[in-house]
Amino acid sequence: MTIAFTICSINYLAQARTLGDSLKSTNPEIKFIIGLVDSVKNVVFDESYTPEFPMIEIDKIDIKDFQEMAGRYNITELNTAVKPFYFTYFFKQYSEAENVIYFDPDIIVFQPLSGLLNSLAEHKAVLTPHINSPIEDRLVPNELHHLNTGIYNLGFAAFRRSEETTEFVHWWEEKLRYECLIDLCNGLFVDQNWMNFLPVFMPETHIERNPGYNAAYWNLHERTFSVKNDTIFVNETNPLIFFHYSGYDPEKPDVLSKYQNRFELKQRPDLTILFDLYRNKLLENGNAYYRKFPCSYIRPVQIRRYQRIRKWLKMPLQYLIDQLATT
Repeated sequence: MTIAFTICSINYLAQARTLGDSLKSTNPEIKFIIGLVDSVKNVVFDESYTPEFPMIEIDKIDIKDFQEMAGRYNITELNTAVKPFYFTYFFKQYSEAENVIYFDPDIIVFQPLSGLLNSLAEHKAVLTPHINSPIEDRLVPNELHHLNTGIYNLGFAAFRRSEETTEFVHWWEEKLRYECLIDLCNGLFVDQNWMNFLPVFMPETHIERNPGYNAAYWNLHERTFSVKNDTIFVNETNPLIFFHYSGYDPEKPDVLSKYQNRFELKQRPDLTILFDLYRNKLLENGNAYYRKFPCSYIRPVQIRRYQRIRKWLKMPLQYLIDQLATT
């Protein structure tokens, strides 16, 4: 048995549903579960927006001192900090599960994952690097950014059940309990930099370089897309296994990703079919509807008096004059 899961709060359920739909159509034998870093205790979804996929709320997986974790993390940090704990939960609760695969919610799977499952039969873990080849410009992101944010992209990770897997995931849990921060000056970028150690601690890790895996804005300099007989190919010969739409907002359909400045969608007509498909799927699956729900575990950021003063000091002088004139 293979389990695939994602992690999100309610505001990202359109993405999670879209991922689940793609897995259901391409890999119906894989059990898909949504790890929900949120509470549905007082939430009543409109009937058409009730997810059909099972959701396991974060308070059901028994993370020690979880409320303390939630208190020190923002929504991005918290959703990534709980990732290894979900791996542990699935391996413990599903004794028949030989493989557990994580996908970020903003992914679409386009093909059967038979190649990945074959890799897991031979290795105990599978990762994908951000890039397979050098970048020839100084735009964002480049190799320096990847040194800061991790060699491997943790929008995807796969593990096979083993003693070594259990030991590594437990180590990962303890690191993310306190150090799953966006703090580049201290070498931290949520869960990703910690995963640099996986191939060192677990030599039986497979680094998947097939360009059909985890195609995304950070590796578009080395990947082009085409369609043949209703199949999307990467670099002409490799079927696209899954595409990662990180940083895409369907309300800004012309922006490929808010995290990069290397490409505009209008410069890459080969991406049109991929992004039109994703935008339509998100709209169908209730992106605008779910975005209204705040995460129940994230407290609103308090703006202290000195922060308000600093904010005013950074405003243009004419704006301040106009504001004072109207008070």
